[in-house]
Amino acid sequence: MPRYVLTGALALLFLAPLLWAGVASVSPQGGTAQVDGWGFGNYQTLASYQAGILSFLWNSTYVSVLTVLFTLVVSTLGGYAFAWFTFPGKNALFLTVLAILMVPYATLLLPLYVLLNQLGLQNSLFGVALVMTMFQLPFATFMMRISFEAVPRELVESAMVDGCTTFGALRRVLLPAVKPGLITVGMFAFLAAWNDFITPLVLISDTDKQPLPLAVASLRSQVMGVVDYGATEAGVVVLALPCVLIFLLLQRHYVAGFLSGALKG
Repeated sequence: MPRYVLTGALALLFLAPLLWAGVASVSPQGGTAQVDGWGFGNYQTLASYQAGILSFLWNSTYVSVLTVLFTLVVSTLGGYAFAWFTFPGKNALFLTVLAILMVPYATLLLPLYVLLNQLGLQNSLFGVALVMTMFQLPFATFMMRISFEAVPRELVESAMVDGCTTFGALRRVLLPAVKPGLITVGMFAFLAAWNDFITPLVLISDTDKQPLPLAVASLRSQVMGVVDYGATEAGVVVLALPCVLIFLLLQRHYVAGFLSGALKG
């Protein structure tokens, strides 16, 4: 019984800000589009802001999907190499990859801005996705390595005896076995890219290319510095809903991915 009380209290503690934002976004407030009665006036303000909410949602979706795709491909190949192959400097290289986690990513944005400008990718959503992928790769590679190491080697050896190549064994045997790890890495990459504010703030200058977090921050003080709390809360709800839904749909695989790595460790 005490366990359920404690977990219920923790759930309420974490859900309270989101519930408060949801109620505030439809409740009557002075200085907002929803002054009288309950309704969706704040969401109408958000929908009609600048290029429109659909444009901002598309920008966020584009960056997030590319980040997930790039992160999964690179971290899967990297984790496979670190887990199953032996080559000179393997451990030193892996430690170097993990050491990147200790570098505050905000300190890297200025040199990355210069680099993207030289590549013609400055003020580009594709460039933002590349930068977000770079920030996700250390953890993702670590996660995929321990996921691959948790797979019994006998499975791969049997596949190779049956005629599978190295990449054939990866595709037919290993990838299905590390599905929870892939989902965990993908979820982390999506949440980081979907909610990131600093990276697009530095790299994106056109308002029509802004992802949703940047648009909500701009909407917050659009009229002579006056904060439109109602529209801001509506933006918070729109930002949070995809993350909540994805987590609810994939939580079983998410937990299994972490448990497989923990058991291996």
